[in-house]
Amino acid sequence: MDLNALLIDAYDRSVDGCRTILNEIDDDTLHARLTGSSNSIAWLVWHIAREQDLQIAHAAGREQVWTEQGWVERFDRGPADFGLGDSPEQVAAFRVDGPEVLLGYLTAVREAAVEYLGTVTEAELDEVIDDNFDPPVTRGVRLVSIIDDAAQHTGQAAFIRGALVD
Repeated sequence: MDLNALLIDAYDRSVDGCRTILNEIDDDTLHARLTGSSNSIAWLVWHIAREQDLQIAHAAGREQVWTEQGWVERFDRGPADFGLGDSPEQVAAFRVDGPEVLLGYLTAVREAAVEYLGTVTEAELDEVIDDNFDPPVTRGVRLVSIIDDAAQHTGQAAFIRGALVD
């Protein structure tokens, strides 16, 4: 397996997981929260796609799918919004009309990400793309972080669905 196929396979694991979680989900399950401070499946899937979009766009040096394709208007959220720091009240207020819009955005982000991941070279993985941290973040570290974060949030969404659906 080559580098690009490996990155795409790792990236696609959370996308496939989200698609499974959203399959035949009802509105109550989609927006349910297990506690007053936990996230809903809808919010988690949106957040996964937003983080992937934001960070892949930065790594690729391109505009986010969020703004480029008009998803920002479809979700009625701000152009810089991706959920980091959302309060329990903001998470509770997050609503979508069924899973289709989430799947649409997730799929659009995936298409852009796979296009980019198919071109990354080994040399590019060592390039510093964010010097706001100590140590500075390389492209490779950022890609691993994107994959890891999505995997954790996908697991949370799967847990919520499992806890709510018999």
